Amino acid sequence: MFEALINQWQQQSLLEVVAFLLSVAYVCLAAKQNIWCWLCAFVSTSIYVYLFYSVSLPFHSLLNAYYIVMAVVGFMSWRKGTKAEPLQVQALSFNQHAIVIALGAVLASILSMFAGSWFDASWLALDATITVFSVFATLMTARKYIDNWYYWLVLNSAACFLFVQKELYLTALLMIIYTFVAIYGLFEWRKSLKPAIINP
Repeated sequence: MFEALINQWQQQSLLEVVAFLLSVAYVCLAAKQNIWCWLCAFVSTSIYVYLFYSVSLPFHSLLNAYYIVMAVVGFMSWRKGTKAEPLQVQALSFNQHAIVIALGAVLASILSMFAGSWFDASWLALDATITVFSVFATLMTARKYIDNWYYWLVLNSAACFLFVQKELYLTALLMIIYTFVAIYGLFEWRKSLKPAIINP
């Protein structure tokens, strides 16, 4: 695997390298609640829209198009919070988690069934599940729900497994990095969550 990873890195285009590095910068800055994480997200996902489309991965391309929109929404949301009252870290209730999981499962099932008529069925259910819950997790990040990091821990681990199956080792490495940063982000955001709970 490591040999394949080295070979793949050597074959990367400049665009892929830039997208990879900006993706790492995004999640690191997001963990520190730095608003400029959204600029890194905007540029990296714009590159990935083109790259995924060029290798015939339309769903990944569409997902990254969504990320472009969310980068703008996230930036405006955090900027508005900075100008008026800072947007506080918050948490989902049990019922909200139940709704997210149930809705995500239904949407992922519909998406995989629908796409099965046009695309290779191998790993399609996992691909659809990761895509749907990634959308939800990004919304949580934009609204500063600490739960986003729990979702990203699971999603990044699942995506790493999926990309290894597809021999996309560099992207799998990115998911491993994301997983560790998600752990860091969780602990960082918890520092902001505790005062909000103690002093509502």
